[in-house]
Amino acid sequence: MGSKLTSRSTDYSKWYNELVVKADLAENSAVRGCMVIKPYGYAIWEKMQNELDRMFKETGHENAYFPLFVPKSLFEAEEKNAEGFAKECAVVTHYRLKTDPDNPGKLIVDPNAKLEEELVVRPTSEAIIWNTYRGWVQSYRDLPIKINQWANVVRWEMRTRLFLRTAEFLWQEGHTAHASKQEALEETLQMQQVYADFAENFMAMPVVKGVKSESERFAGADDTYTIEALMQDGKALQAGTSHFLGQNFAKAFDVKYTSKEGKQEHVWSTSWGVSTRLIGGLIMTHSDDHGLVLPPKLAPIQVAIVPIYRTEEQLEAIRAKVNEISSELKAKGISVKFDDRDTYKPGWKFAEYELKGVPVRVAIGARDLENGTLEIARRDTLVKQSYQQEEAVTVIEGLLEEIQENLLNKALEYRKEHTTYVESFEEFKEAIENKGGFVAAHWDGTEETEDKIKEITKATIRCIPLAFEEEQGLCVFSGKPSNKRVLFAKAY
Repeated sequence: MGSKLTSRSTDYSKWYNELVVKADLAENSAVRGCMVIKPYGYAIWEKMQNELDRMFKETGHENAYFPLFVPKSLFEAEEKNAEGFAKECAVVTHYRLKTDPDNPGKLIVDPNAKLEEELVVRPTSEAIIWNTYRGWVQSYRDLPIKINQWANVVRWEMRTRLFLRTAEFLWQEGHTAHASKQEALEETLQMQQVYADFAENFMAMPVVKGVKSESERFAGADDTYTIEALMQDGKALQAGTSHFLGQNFAKAFDVKYTSKEGKQEHVWSTSWGVSTRLIGGLIMTHSDDHGLVLPPKLAPIQVAIVPIYRTEEQLEAIRAKVNEISSELKAKGISVKFDDRDTYKPGWKFAEYELKGVPVRVAIGARDLENGTLEIARRDTLVKQSYQQEEAVTVIEGLLEEIQENLLNKALEYRKEHTTYVESFEEFKEAIENKGGFVAAHWDGTEETEDKIKEITKATIRCIPLAFEEEQGLCVFSGKPSNKRVLFAKAY
């Protein structure tokens, strides 16, 4: 299986990078800052996609697809959005190459093939979608529009890390149009809740639901609702956002409808998205020094069965037994891989499935056949135990549920231990520096204070949690009055 992973305590970021590559999830590509997602990594993304897609459809959304290119004039229409993304935009200026007359083996940009209008490669699709919605909305009967698209986007990042921050990434983006402010707000909160449910029930990754401070808000939004997760190195990860866009895009693109009363009104809108960054979150929430640890609900292979044999006859006898067990498991919707490759030894296979985070591993040998037993190992605790073959299916089914629950509880425990309430800036610095995690502190609500804290400690306001009650206090930095705590952390 190659050399061991760097341990998390030695160098967390090196551990992460090695793990992504060694577990065969992704690799860097020939394009700077872009990744190749390998089949095993993509299988995890597909499982995420399937669950989210189902949840979107259950909440009344439909999938569509919009162009990758956005004409620059459309991109500029909503000023805050354009300004917010300008630095990260890739721009298409020409539509043809030609052979270099001085060097026939080389191609150069054809200067005569300049586009009349430059095209922005979408960093997000509000502009092209709102320009389209203008043609779709005339009357209140045309609303609401609730559309999602699965797509790729490009944000030109200078410092990239596989899954967490790449110049091109995969995501879904929902874009909805409503007749009233109330309805748009309800949609924004509903999607934040969908994301939180997905993170906790499928990823086993606990999240804090909150609203972003003004400076951390999506460019062009009135409010950004977020789910924030905590990684094992004490850094926070923004895991999904849902934006209440007010009427900003409707005004910029002149999207109006005739109300029941016959009045012309601008529509209200939302947008929301999660990306392949969730795979980074999944890795950093659960994995250990042996490799990946995957929650059963998102594991491409839930059960790996390894035969231990000397002769072909033994393998055939083991295979017959395994087929019985496998078909019972598959009938229950559990994915099973019987690894009978003769090119690798059992020990190598065990190490591989451990590295790849397969939740349950079964070993069955010739002696097991005589005794009617098999060995079952669980990936989360690395505990191995021998069972009777007839109880295997029941045991495995129970284990998968138990592992899913155990991973969530472990992550909740970690978050609880790494959430510190502080009253002074000394305590604040001490917590951020030495303990990491979330720091719950009073803040005076000004951007100036927020910037100063960030400058001194590198910690940002992750969110103003929805669950926090109002409480009177003094800002940890300025000493001015504050009526609610917010969560600070260093973040990815």
